[in-house]
Amino acid sequence: MIEPERIRQLNDAKANERGRYVLYWMQQSQREAHNPALEFAVSEANRHAQPVVVVFVLMEDYPEANERHFAFMLQGLEEVAAALKKRGIAFVTRRGEPVDSVLELARGASTLVCDRGYLRHQRDWRAALSRQARCPVVQVEGDVVVPVDLVSDRAEFAARTIRPKILRIRDQFLRPLARTRLKRPVKSIGIASEFDARKPAATLAALGVDRDVPMVTRFNGGTAEARKHLGRFTRRGLVEYSETRSDPAEPRCSCLSPYLHFGQISAVEAGLKVARTESCSPADREAFLEQLIVRRELSINFVLHTPRYDRFAALPDWARRTLRAHADDERPYRYSLAKLEAANTHDPYWNAAMKEMVKTGYMHNYMRMYWGKKIIEWSPSPEAAYRRILGLNNKYFIDGRDANSYTSVAWLFGLHDRPWTERAVFGTIRYMNAAGLERKFEIQRYVEWVESLEP
Repeated sequence: MIEPERIRQLNDAKANERGRYVLYWMQQSQREAHNPALEFAVSEANRHAQPVVVVFVLMEDYPEANERHFAFMLQGLEEVAAALKKRGIAFVTRRGEPVDSVLELARGASTLVCDRGYLRHQRDWRAALSRQARCPVVQVEGDVVVPVDLVSDRAEFAARTIRPKILRIRDQFLRPLARTRLKRPVKSIGIASEFDARKPAATLAALGVDRDVPMVTRFNGGTAEARKHLGRFTRRGLVEYSETRSDPAEPRCSCLSPYLHFGQISAVEAGLKVARTESCSPADREAFLEQLIVRRELSINFVLHTPRYDRFAALPDWARRTLRAHADDERPYRYSLAKLEAANTHDPYWNAAMKEMVKTGYMHNYMRMYWGKKIIEWSPSPEAAYRRILGLNNKYFIDGRDANSYTSVAWLFGLHDRPWTERAVFGTIRYMNAAGLERKFEIQRYVEWVESLEP
């Protein structure tokens, strides 16, 4: 059953009586499994005795996307195409601008279903569809555990303020979602696709996208791959997770963030798998659910309620004031953006983190924090540091350009944190240094592991 709190009709239109199918525009939730928007579309189709058509629109000029991101996404779509075919659901692909492509297909739909996205352009797309479509536009929220509007209607101050609001109702929404049998499988819908989702390599080669950042070999896209990572994590990484998750030299990571970014796995599915794992302690389970649900949904709360979430201006007043007060402080080291991208600094730990990012599209979360703090220290101004960190984040990370990304970058500058001891350059925002890495971890092991990675 899909919880009604996940479902919202965005316009007042009545069902199109001439519609031949129910249309689901798949955008944020790029998966067949545990997808509330898809299951809602199937239920609507059964109610109308119609088939389901799923459309995916590929934007070659998607903001800040490059070959690395497209390759991962297309690998996942290959799996989606096969899974939908098994269920008798048509999968139509388009290239171009989403709103126009979806509206064209919506003319033949009785109902248009969409999943929910939280970034500015995603909200704009759905608002445009709700204004222009001549049929009902129904949004079904499936990429969070707790529907965000139930939790808060304002930007939360910190994890400690949003946590009790989420935990109060978390278990109401941490529930499995059954597949709904489609009563009228598609036979021939008569709608051509514009690229073949079954051939990701050929599709990628034909795209006019930025090739400066190549695809990676460490991660392959798709729900099956996400489940492999989740399975390994629950078998091995979850034990003692609450105590050791911060250690980059002994990583206990789920590696799910790229898959959550593209909606290739449901946060509910991941949460249920962890909640049912008995080989670890309750503290280990709760520590992971804190990251998956509380921290991730705090990030979504930030981008949803902060108009300029991708700007230095989005930082708390106290953080901007203290950083600007120390903007002219002496910086013992300054590096150009080119030096940073080349991992050419005096700091071997930072260089290793940058290399992991460039080579694999991923970085251990503790090292992400250290990596960002050092860029603040080595940049000519706090504003320049903000632009550099966000630019590198979105360029190299598979999970870049995400609510978590924008929030994590802002956290480096004081968001969802508190003032600390005042010091040069940083003012009262939190500081990190190499001595802390050496004191807490066998950090040289992390450096050696990164050096062993294939390019």
